[in-house]
Amino acid sequence: MFFLAVLFLFGSAIGSFLNVVSLRYQPGQKLLDLKIIGGRSACPHCRKTLKWYELIPLLSFLIQKGRCRSCGNRLSFQYPLVELLSGLIFVFVPFALYNLFVIRNSYFIIQVFLWLLVFLLFLLLSIIDFRHYIIPDSINLSLAILGIILIIMSNVISYSSFLGHYALLFDFWPLSLVDGRWLLVIGHFSAAVIAMAFFAAIIILTRGRGMGWGDFKLVGALGLIFGWPDIMAIVFLAFIIGAIAVAPLLLKKQKTMKDIVPFGPFLIIGASLVFFFGYEIINGYFKLFNIYL
Repeated sequence: MFFLAVLFLFGSAIGSFLNVVSLRYQPGQKLLDLKIIGGRSACPHCRKTLKWYELIPLLSFLIQKGRCRSCGNRLSFQYPLVELLSGLIFVFVPFALYNLFVIRNSYFIIQVFLWLLVFLLFLLLSIIDFRHYIIPDSINLSLAILGIILIIMSNVISYSSFLGHYALLFDFWPLSLVDGRWLLVIGHFSAAVIAMAFFAAIIILTRGRGMGWGDFKLVGALGLIFGWPDIMAIVFLAFIIGAIAVAPLLLKKQKTMKDIVPFGPFLIIGASLVFFFGYEIINGYFKLFNIYL
């Protein structure tokens, strides 16, 4: 329990840094430009430099009741939310991987580190896309590189699809003709190509109104990270969640069909659901039709 508390506190501190990066980032700038993210934190309203005790993740926001101590203006709820989510990432990602991996050794520790980076980038990407309707190329590229590293690492540590044995239902290449050493590589790169082709078709057919090229690049990176058929589940869930989230706004006329809606966060939610609950989701789906495999 103590170790989990330490992980959560460290993760929430990382979340505080993600807040700095996301709030100071402007489209066209380098994501980690020290000229932008450097310097002391200050109140976004009165610009007064904050003391160390005003920067304690989660606790400072709660003690100050969500307001600046100097000017009294209300602070964005993004601060505690991102710190909380980052802390939970550091607790639940290692726990989920521990239950997934067959071999737990030094390679497992590296895998945990890589997946933590993936989810932290997920969180940062979601914030920026939600705020600016843009996904920085540097984040998509970083995710793609992490995906390739995870593919390489997967050759030395055993784990299966996040969909469990249901993944075998969606394999479309003859396993007997594929060397086992290359099966994983083919699955992950095929996932990236198929997902990107699908999104490219949407972008071209809707002339960019239905999707953006940032989403096109993101789904390619997700394909490298999760492989086939997990990417199919991610995209399906993203569209379902997106429809559920946007429908009330359309009904209340707060949004129209011509308005821009950031799709990156929905893809990230879909990816997170597959990572943590992929098997449970698809198993529950088949049980709805009394199909047991």
